[in-house]
Amino acid sequence: MERFVVGTGRCGSTLLSRMLAEHRHTLSIFEFMNGIDVARRFDPAPVEGVDVASLISAEQPFVTAVLRRGYDVSEIVYPFEAGGRYSRDDPLPWILVSVLPRLTDDPDALFDAVMDFCQGLPPRPMASHYRALFDWLAERTGRSLWIERSGSSIEYLESLCDVFPDARFLHLHRDGPETALSMRNHHAYRLPISILYQAPVASGKTLADLGALDLHAAPTASDPISQILASRPPAFYFGRYWNDQVLRGHRALPRLDADRYREVRFEDLLERPEEVLAGIASFFGLDDDPGWIDRAAALVAGAPARRAPELAADEREALAAACRSGQRLLGRTS
Repeated sequence: MERFVVGTGRCGSTLLSRMLAEHRHTLSIFEFMNGIDVARRFDPAPVEGVDVASLISAEQPFVTAVLRRGYDVSEIVYPFEAGGRYSRDDPLPWILVSVLPRLTDDPDALFDAVMDFCQGLPPRPMASHYRALFDWLAERTGRSLWIERSGSSIEYLESLCDVFPDARFLHLHRDGPETALSMRNHHAYRLPISILYQAPVASGKTLADLGALDLHAAPTASDPISQILASRPPAFYFGRYWNDQVLRGHRALPRLDADRYREVRFEDLLERPEEVLAGIASFFGLDDDPGWIDRAAALVAGAPARRAPELAADEREALAAACRSGQRLLGRTS
């Protein structure tokens, strides 16, 4: 049985991944699916192993653009300054952004092993390649099962249902306005969301006014990418992105029986971690691991400060309106 945690960006799922990684029998896979070329990641046609290796080792251009401009992204845990093969200015292979550094102290060596493994795989659909790779990583790390979790994965829940028809999906969600404001503060989300919704930069110029956007261009203080990253666009745009993701994800729910889909509130995970984790273990069918819930619950460091009440009234109202339909779908007030 395949297991996935899905959610929007900045919904608290990184914490849940860290909690699941405390389970001695579970391989917790961080941020694998969301950085792979969207046009190819769920290809149902047979794909050569060498092409799979190329796909998962390609850079994620938004990550490269953000790192080259000196911004930190908490999800990126590759050891740039601790003897890693790559520097912050290099195009970092996607699987080295978060997946492999979470599994070993020597992610470069594991990367080489993953490349060798993938290149030797026979042609088959991408989903079959993922199963093979995840099973191999689980066996290599001494785990008996795996759970994949990527930010913004609720957006492609329908595709996950298509290619993993027997999988179970846990949807972790957080208050819409608070999630949107967390995205605005996160540069790896600020950049693509600003581009997607054509948010103005600090000078008031539109993206069309800035000229061509080149994610691979050398950074300067005034290049369009740098201007976007230095700006603080209206919260409305990030609320709209959050809302759109929730609406797209909910299109898949008629296809999922109750035993394959469950929702968990991030706020409940923080307030009652032992109870919520016990429910997650039951839903995913995790093997007994004495002490796991205590170890995982100890990772909770308190609830993040609420940002929405600090907004000016008009911006707060616009943000709430942008999130309203998604909030209602999730049974939240707005």
